[in-house]
Amino acid sequence: MAELSLPDLDPTSDRAVFRQIADHIRNAIERRLLAEGDKVPSEAQLMQHYGVARMTVRNALQVLQGEGLTVAEHGRGVFVRSHPPVRRLASDRFARHHRQSGKAAFIVETEGAGGKPSVDLIEVTEERPSAEVAEKLGITLEDLVVCRSRRYLINGQPVETARSYVPVEIARGTRIAEPDSGPGGIYARLEELGFQLDHFVEDIQSRMPLRDEARALKLAPGVPVFRLVRTAYTVDGRAVEVCDTVMSSDAYVLSYELPAR
Repeated sequence: MAELSLPDLDPTSDRAVFRQIADHIRNAIERRLLAEGDKVPSEAQLMQHYGVARMTVRNALQVLQGEGLTVAEHGRGVFVRSHPPVRRLASDRFARHHRQSGKAAFIVETEGAGGKPSVDLIEVTEERPSAEVAEKLGITLEDLVVCRSRRYLINGQPVETARSYVPVEIARGTRIAEPDSGPGGIYARLEELGFQLDHFVEDIQSRMPLRDEARALKLAPGVPVFRLVRTAYTVDGRAVEVCDTVMSSDAYVLSYELPAR
């Protein structure tokens, strides 16, 4: 344990030994004595330092993995999990000048954080809307929508999935219905079609991921997600798009500027 100094166990504590060990390593991560990408002391090192059995150490490491703080790599050890630092600014990311310059919101956010954005798993279909989507768009369950499904990555690491729903009478036959929607994304295409955007409404909830979501985002056990449902409105109050996004909670800081008047 020469590289990292961990405290000894407290024999007077009623806290389980494996939880004390997890507390020590968590504290080292929070104090950045162990930085993102650093290797956590091995099982053998922890066993020797604390004088405990291997199962006790494994239970401690499992606690940290369950909290999303570490990730185990087969044959290499346990490492402090990296978290792509993206600050999502509610007041700026959908500003018109970004899409007029040919950049969608995800590109603006990621490049602003010094990351490399990419998109994969793009699929475009026509389907009937869910009750939630139909209500937000003001259409019936029998109407059709164009659904654009995709996954967003930062430096090759998946951080969110998104499904956008646009009424078929707006999107069919346009670039919105093509895999590559063009510079500025679908909001730029909507405004080119005459649907001038006025504002967006976002509903955000935090929950544990579904199995398919955890697999798509390659989430460690115990990492929750944000589900963000955004509705885009035109200047005349019409809802023209609903976007259902699932975001890895440890990849984003949601930042909002709220007026006090």
